[in-house]
Amino acid sequence: MKRKSDLRVFNCKNKCTLIAGIDEVGRGALVGRVVTAAVIFSPIKTIEGLSDSKKLSERQRILLYDKIIKNSLAWSIGYAEPKEIDKINIFYATMLAMKRAINNLSIVPNYIVVDGNSYPKISIPIEAIVKGDNIIGEISAASIIAKVTRDREMIILDSLYPNYGFAQHKGYPTKNHIKNLKKYGVTPYHRLSFKPVFKAIT
Repeated sequence: MKRKSDLRVFNCKNKCTLIAGIDEVGRGALVGRVVTAAVIFSPIKTIEGLSDSKKLSERQRILLYDKIIKNSLAWSIGYAEPKEIDKINIFYATMLAMKRAINNLSIVPNYIVVDGNSYPKISIPIEAIVKGDNIIGEISAASIIAKVTRDREMIILDSLYPNYGFAQHKGYPTKNHIKNLKKYGVTPYHRLSFKPVFKAIT
């Protein structure tokens, strides 16, 4: 499917040779960190089969994760912790995580594209593209890296707190998650400012 970006999609000239795509995972979850990823493609290596991570099976995501890690020019992860989310709210925490992903890149991009309609304030030219994970290869790759990374964190959290079903619902507000939240209380990794969590402890 997508192998490289079409610069006509961007407000960008041909001088944009190092394009970083950014996406986040976990914004709507009740527990755990917001995870963002940034990916810069190699000019000589292509990655077949990229798409929005939500449209791929778990097996497809894992296979593509390995390909992206191996064949990208640079990639990185940025986090915002639950306590940061509670302190500054989920929107600003997501922007903070995106900044951290950009800063963690081993190569400085000269243009950045972000999935959605918002982006952090940084010195590098940056653009938000609604549904960019469907049309921009770098953003699709970032969504896969972020999704696999966060899913693995939820599996680890499930091993620490097996009563909550984190490995299944990945921290999102499913009926099972809310039921167990009411039954067992909150963990140190829950976002206390989120309404279902707050209601469970009051």
